[in-house]
Amino acid sequence: MSGVSSFLQKQKKADLVDLAGELGLEHEGLKKTDLELTLEDYLTTNSSKHSGETRFANFYNSKRRSESSPVKKEVPSLLDGVETTAKAVKRRVTRAAEEFVPTTDDSEVEPATTRARSSALARTPGRSLSNIASNVPLPPSPAVVADAIDRRTAVIRSKILDVYEDSGITEAVETTRESLSTLLAVQSIIVLFELYKLRPEILPNRYAFTIPAVSLLHTPEYPVSIPDLFLLLTASFWGPALLWLATTFVLPLSAAYFINLSSKPVSRSSRAQTFKYNFDPLTFNIVKALTVFVVFGQDVTFGGLVDLENVARINSAIYGGYKGVLTGNAIGAIFTLYDALHK
Repeated sequence: MSGVSSFLQKQKKADLVDLAGELGLEHEGLKKTDLELTLEDYLTTNSSKHSGETRFANFYNSKRRSESSPVKKEVPSLLDGVETTAKAVKRRVTRAAEEFVPTTDDSEVEPATTRARSSALARTPGRSLSNIASNVPLPPSPAVVADAIDRRTAVIRSKILDVYEDSGITEAVETTRESLSTLLAVQSIIVLFELYKLRPEILPNRYAFTIPAVSLLHTPEYPVSIPDLFLLLTASFWGPALLWLATTFVLPLSAAYFINLSSKPVSRSSRAQTFKYNFDPLTFNIVKALTVFVVFGQDVTFGGLVDLENVARINSAIYGGYKGVLTGNAIGAIFTLYDALHK
């Protein structure tokens, strides 16, 4: 990825997928590195088309900086000139030396030759030591070691990123985030929390069996309890269960369907309407809050239809009683208004 712009490397995969989709590029099943290369090739090829767009300004600026950065100049021509000059100087010095050297006879040449051999023998040990020293491998410089470490670190980091992307963790996190960032998810979490606190009251656990101790693993005995399903055949379960279901789910949901304030006309000339939500979340929370306050807060029986014993059981089971349910309704209403303001 050395040829990829730093602008694309800093982007998240989700942003690269959105950008590829806007440009009409194929991006299904591609890794982040493949997306970077695809976008790099496309934007480089179509620079005349996209260079004027503000969102690609950083990309083309980084490309210009990389193209205009100073590089090392080639030096072969300089070395050739220096070598030519050195040879010319050497030839002139040699000719000058020959002009000034006097002619000698053989008797004078032989002692000179002998002296040259003796001097050569005297210099031989030093040259041998120099050759040996030049053949001894020296440790690399700190800069070379640091560069090797950086390259190895980059390779390891690249492999870790590839494993992370292949694992699908990023896609799973993005999918979970997208699923939970809805009003339906918020309301479902609130209702499930109420049901989680109510279940031990209307369907308590009963002892079933014991997992024996395992001496090899040094684990003690562990008793296992499961919900008493036989209570499903008694009024002790269905009384509070139906009361909670009617007051916190059925009545509010029915009102949210018929009193839907999220409707809007299809066109100016048509009376037909379309709805943003099938069930108005704001109406749901308001009606649920009123019903819970009247039944569980004021003990209204509606002519004997509501058993106050079931009301007391539900109030004691749910976290905070009916006030905890009202708190959940307030949270749902706030999320609904927040969602409406941002859309």
